[in-house]
Amino acid sequence: MGETTVKSLDSRTTPSSPIVADEGRFARLRGRAPRRPTIWFEILLIAVSYWTYSLIRNAVPEQKAAALRNADWIWRTEESLGLAFEHAVNHAVNSVTWLIVSMNYYYATLHFVVTIGVLVWLYRWHPGRYAAFRTVLFATTGVALVGYYLYPLAPPRLMNGVDFVDTVLVHHTWGSMASGNLKHVSNQYAAMPSMHIGWSLWCGVTVFLLARAPWARILGLLYPVATLVVIVATANHFWLDAVGGVLCLSFGFAVSYFWYGSRPHRLPKLVEPVEPVGVVQRGGPSAARGADRSEDDAEQQVGSGT
Repeated sequence: MGETTVKSLDSRTTPSSPIVADEGRFARLRGRAPRRPTIWFEILLIAVSYWTYSLIRNAVPEQKAAALRNADWIWRTEESLGLAFEHAVNHAVNSVTWLIVSMNYYYATLHFVVTIGVLVWLYRWHPGRYAAFRTVLFATTGVALVGYYLYPLAPPRLMNGVDFVDTVLVHHTWGSMASGNLKHVSNQYAAMPSMHIGWSLWCGVTVFLLARAPWARILGLLYPVATLVVIVATANHFWLDAVGGVLCLSFGFAVSYFWYGSRPHRLPKLVEPVEPVGVVQRGGPSAARGADRSEDDAEQQVGSGT
């Protein structure tokens, strides 16, 4: 009783396979259609999510001894690979005052400004893809919290026995939650993975995949590269922390693909308005899909703007 039945060729009814039914439910789960985002809901969601992220990140016990041991291990590993270049970069850039001061402010501000800017751009110009890309960002950040808990890591500037320069303290610049007076309200030992890299790479990949203008796509690629230079030069991260950020972003894209059944940039650019029940769109669903394809083809022919 309650089983789904199908007609057989000899007109008898037989129970349908539970495997087929499960596959159908799984396909519907993975094929979630994007919905038009609501501005106030998105603002509230982002605000609450960032507050929760900051709360959890800073609530993780600051395991100083373990964090310093892990930093020593990271440093020795990089030295064994012949790729322990953070110290040389830190001292070289620190000798150019205007450059290191600029990098300090870059580290403190662009991490948030550019990420929010890309979210706004997605919301305005790619509403059909917004939720999928936002899911990537949220999943990336969420798994990073696990990394902070399981692997406390001191940044290079806090290592013992290696004279890295804490550039924010030396040059008295504002902004780093991990230096100066603000360090007392921030977890000092949450360097792995680097969300400066995770978020900047999310921004860069998103812009590269969706922007039409070549200059915008180039800037998208350069942004995470510049961020890598900054986090190393300011002694806030090892380059291996950046690898951790890349792995977290890969996880984020995998979650989004599972949830929506497609890569984010392959989803429709626009979201069609929901029609009332019983109202059939002229030309049917096939015509609507054809219109979407025609719109995308037209955009590719124009090839200008972002």
